[in-house]
Amino acid sequence: MVYVAVSADGYIARSDGSYDFLNRAASPGGYGMKAFLRSIDSILWGRKTWEQALMTGPANPFGPKIRNYVFSRGAAKGPEYVSESPAEFARRERGEPGKNLWIMGGGELIAALLEAKAVDEFILHTVPVMIGEGIPLLRTGPSTIGLTLLSARRYPDGVIRSHYRVEK
Repeated sequence: MVYVAVSADGYIARSDGSYDFLNRAASPGGYGMKAFLRSIDSILWGRKTWEQALMTGPANPFGPKIRNYVFSRGAAKGPEYVSESPAEFARRERGEPGKNLWIMGGGELIAALLEAKAVDEFILHTVPVMIGEGIPLLRTGPSTIGLTLLSARRYPDGVIRSHYRVEK
């Protein structure tokens, strides 16, 4: 499951990887984050997304019960690094018992997992700001991805949460 915030013009980060435009005063209920965290047991990170997150917080920002897998083509430091392809990892993990996998990003990892047909759902939090350029939700990937809207919610601060199922 991809659970991510995007600007209104579809970017998950600025060109330098920063995501300061997503920082907002907390909405009552935190956009459903507590309930979402109870539904997962692992997070899949792209290396650049992981490194950017480390610059702003602790090494395991969502608690010790959640495993972190960081995809990297080369040597890297940190939690569990994955050097196999996202497609191979997804095939192996789908056979294991557990909760949902949170695909944190970035755009290259999300696209690779979409191509491997390993993404079932998207939960997008669209933040009411346009940044003009940056890292798009998808760097590359299939030209058309069909989605079925499961739910939508508007928050008082203008954020819209859209929950989609990926059509197979």
